[in-house]
Amino acid sequence: MLEILTGTGLAAAAGLNAYIPLLIMGIAGRIDWIQLPSGWLWLENEWVMVILGVLFIIEIVADKVPAVDSVNDWIQTAVRPASGGIVFAGGIGTSTVAVDDPGNFFSSGAWIPVVIGIVLALLMSLAKSAVRPVANIATGGAAAPALSTAEDGASVVLVILAIVAPVLVLIALGLVILCFVMLLRRMRRKRRERMSQPA
Repeated sequence: MLEILTGTGLAAAAGLNAYIPLLIMGIAGRIDWIQLPSGWLWLENEWVMVILGVLFIIEIVADKVPAVDSVNDWIQTAVRPASGGIVFAGGIGTSTVAVDDPGNFFSSGAWIPVVIGIVLALLMSLAKSAVRPVANIATGGAAAPALSTAEDGASVVLVILAIVAPVLVLIALGLVILCFVMLLRRMRRKRRERMSQPA
């Protein structure tokens, strides 16, 4: 059960920022904070971590610029679920990411954790993509840096909780979802108020 909560926290974090959980897992594995399954040791490779670090910096910058953030969200809609599949499977201890024998991959059920991670990250990514344009319109783009920083922070917290205290993942995830819903409602209300005001 704890492994599923770990995978869930990691996949949800990937839905907010694809690179944070991959980087933290790689660093944590490299300093022996966690033991990655043998098929996931590539995350500890220094070149992989450098590439992830560069992509992470690009993501952080792009995600804080109004309008660019929405374009980035649509591009990342493919990347975040892929990351979610990787980290969910790695988080629950699936032994390999390599599909040497596709028949065995599907018959053994090794694909199930990957798909669960993809779906969880995709749902979180779509929620993020739904909130951001509404917030940008309602605030004239001023909300982009604050929202991006909050999402990155939530991603880091979800990863740390997933590794250290998986039981708290559900509470943190519930709070993130509640924040998304409340923010979306507030921004839509502000937008309606602005549109209803006489010119």
